[in-house]
Amino acid sequence: MDAGDWEASVKAAFLPRVPLGIYIHLPFCDSLCTYCGCNKHITKNHKVEDPYIDAVLAEWQQYVRLFPELPLVSELHLGGGTPTFFSPAALERLISGILERAKVTETYDFGFEAHPWSTTKAHLETLHAFGFDRISIGVQDFDEELMKLVNRRQSIESVVRCTELAREVGFSAVNYDLIYGLPRQTPAHIERDAAYIDQLKPERIAFYAYAHVPWLKQSQTAYSEADLPKGAAKRLLYEIGRDRFEAMGYSEIGMDHFALPNDRLAIAMQTGKLHRNFMGYTNSNSQLTIGLGASAIGDTWDAFAQNEKSVADYQARVMAGQLPVFRGHFLSKEDQILRRHILNLMTRYETHWENPEPMLADALIRLEPLISDGLVDVQGRAVRVTSLGRPFLRNICMAFDAHYWRKEPQGKRFSQTV
Repeated sequence: MDAGDWEASVKAAFLPRVPLGIYIHLPFCDSLCTYCGCNKHITKNHKVEDPYIDAVLAEWQQYVRLFPELPLVSELHLGGGTPTFFSPAALERLISGILERAKVTETYDFGFEAHPWSTTKAHLETLHAFGFDRISIGVQDFDEELMKLVNRRQSIESVVRCTELAREVGFSAVNYDLIYGLPRQTPAHIERDAAYIDQLKPERIAFYAYAHVPWLKQSQTAYSEADLPKGAAKRLLYEIGRDRFEAMGYSEIGMDHFALPNDRLAIAMQTGKLHRNFMGYTNSNSQLTIGLGASAIGDTWDAFAQNEKSVADYQARVMAGQLPVFRGHFLSKEDQILRRHILNLMTRYETHWENPEPMLADALIRLEPLISDGLVDVQGRAVRVTSLGRPFLRNICMAFDAHYWRKEPQGKRFSQTV
């Protein structure tokens, strides 16, 4: 796929008065957290802010020109990197520039990722004035020694301060991002994290497994693999966290997420309106998502496209008047069928189909060991994830991923995702 193919796909997916979502990737960080697998650019030079925002706004303008009328936006998310690397004034220029060329739906979901150390009251006030009312704070773990080990500048006080400031400014949803499986992390760390969760009561928790990929992210060679909890030890960390969160009143939402009953995700889960896209779980079912910024991914439902990964390449292509597409993929009819079933499992814990399809029959065969273990219940052409199987939702969804099984050697084990 080239930029022209992607442009045509976006134009075909756009429908007047049907809302779309926007994800903006802000890749800069002033220091390297060694566990991080995200696309980021490490610098202490804040002169990079204005040229980058110029490029993002120019990219958005290229999309707006494709549409017959101003787009209607229901979802806007700032991810990173570290969005709060940018000054409040820079973020104001960015968001005002985006919204000047869009209309916002009556109900919407605007959120951003925040580093507790760099987030100020001015950041919060600036974004809240534009309608942002959800903040995802990168906690990872409350243990300061553990954070030093992975080179993350953070303290318990900074997390508490950021949480209290957000609520003082008027944010109605505070989310915490936590990681299990970090080097030297033990059950005692998770118990301590749970105690702070109980005290601070964020509306939502994202509880992610640490992914160790040193062949892709060289920073992860900063510690020994012997320091990493693996297998049953890593699984125990998740189970302790899940049990403690549920005891506090949080419900498990799809994969990796927990929410209090009044949170929008919990309500969407209960009403069958939960959706998942490249921004994660959402209560907004946008079929068209525009990704802006270096490495950002866009989605038209029948195609994906990713921007240039390096900041320099991204900015050069945008400022040359091009959509900065690095790579993309058109979904075949089979891809779209499988995507729908995987999405159903991720958001409803069940899926079903009326007509027989060879790839779905193959999925049922791959599910047999999980059925035997009581993780999945299959009745005819209906698949339901049991309560016992919810922690293994990735494995269950993998059974439907025909591309994965065509590429992987025979005997590839489900447990490799745990």
